[in-house]
Amino acid sequence: MSGIRLPFVIAMLCAGTLAQSAAAEPPRSARDLVHLVRQDCGSCHGLTLQGGLGPALTPEALRERPREGLLATILGGRPGTPMPPFGSLLREEEAAWIVDQLLRGFPENGALPRTKSALP
Repeated sequence: MSGIRLPFVIAMLCAGTLAQSAAAEPPRSARDLVHLVRQDCGSCHGLTLQGGLGPALTPEALRERPREGLLATILGGRPGTPMPPFGSLLREEEAAWIVDQLLRGFPENGALPRTKSALP
């Protein structure tokens, strides 16, 4: 009887792992994140990120802002303002990548970043 149980348990564990990995959303590519920022963030911050309803997201405008604060704003939003939280849409590493790109000068829509990044 124990010989039957062990393969069954192993099979069930493998099935559970496969179901979890299939349900997990794959990480976005750098190109997808550039598009998201240019289109979704650009609807308030301007398509060129020079400002609009929301403030400019240029390296000059963000120079004095701490990286951790920018990351917190992307993930948690800004209560009492139109800035929504993106924590349910972005993983922390994706938001961190966006912050790093904003501080460097964000790539054009459809373009890959000018510098090497941790994302594909």
